[in-house]
Amino acid sequence: MKKTILSIILAVVATVTATAQIKVEVSETVELMSILARTAGYQEYSMDLAGQYTKDTEAWFAPYKEHVAVVLAQDIRAKYGIGHERVMNMAIHLGIDNGKIVLIGDRAELNNGWQNVDLDDFVKRLNKFYKDTRFHEFFEQHRQFYDDYTKMYEANVMPTFHPEWYSQFHYGTAPTDRFHVIINFTCGGNSYGLCSQLSGQPRDLFAIIGYWIDPALGRPRYDASVLFHEANHPFVNPLLDDDKNIKLMEKVGPKLLSLHQSSVEKTNYPDWRIVINESLVRAAVVLYMQDAGYKMEQCLNVLGLEMVQKGFPWMFDLVGTLRYYTAHRDQYKTLNDFYPDIARCLEQYVNDLERKTGKTIN
Repeated sequence: MKKTILSIILAVVATVTATAQIKVEVSETVELMSILARTAGYQEYSMDLAGQYTKDTEAWFAPYKEHVAVVLAQDIRAKYGIGHERVMNMAIHLGIDNGKIVLIGDRAELNNGWQNVDLDDFVKRLNKFYKDTRFHEFFEQHRQFYDDYTKMYEANVMPTFHPEWYSQFHYGTAPTDRFHVIINFTCGGNSYGLCSQLSGQPRDLFAIIGYWIDPALGRPRYDASVLFHEANHPFVNPLLDDDKNIKLMEKVGPKLLSLHQSSVEKTNYPDWRIVINESLVRAAVVLYMQDAGYKMEQCLNVLGLEMVQKGFPWMFDLVGTLRYYTAHRDQYKTLNDFYPDIARCLEQYVNDLERKTGKTIN
């Protein structure tokens, strides 16, 4: 009994310590890439939900819509589909050294379209945009605004975030990765989960959280479940980079994409791989909330929202399958080991639906 109590106390201390070490940040390179995308007309970075900050951004950067960096950003979007999380993937691979933008980390991590871009030319033009727009001056003028909100987010959201859960759930090991929570003041209602690896360093995991003002309330909103969601992506997404797992999902994936697209009016998920990853992440959030002690009603509300409004009606089946995984960790050490069972769960859902409706899903 004493040993059990001591283990609980140590676990609680470890949780509090791990969360306390994660400082909510604002990143100059994240804002830089977001504002470049906004100036280039990327719709997902032009939600304009940040109140006065949006107005300040428009007033400052509107004169640069014909800048060589903006023109290039428009070109690579049209040619290679650069947008959404791919913009943020570049942002986390940028640093600022003596006032100059530099690439950091492994260039091979800049894929999904970036591999077709002349990265040296892109960074050269980005530096010109940074200098010509006096971007650092704009950033520093809004420092107090950034700091006020990050402190608010730290106080209201971070006590609910338990980073050690993610490594245990996905890997069955103690956490070794470094979590970063970054507020993106330009991407509005969108948020992103990404990772990068510096040579000889722990893997860096990024939850990039969008900032937006509720028009009905006139004040910033934050939803802790968004952080829970994005923190899963750096673990889930790499699983579908494995050819073995792609093969497991390549038949059911397009059918789930078709079901998702037919159940929501507008979707940002044009590829079945994204739908698979989003499904796993959303199911993992429900398990996280259960394990974190949220009330059953709260967990069911999130589950129902995902099934009905978000277009993932197979979520109930997937949550049950992942709960089986957590109960049999002696058999499945990692979520990757359990991937064939996840594929079977999704295939069974589609097969049952086709049988009930008498229609083949294409």
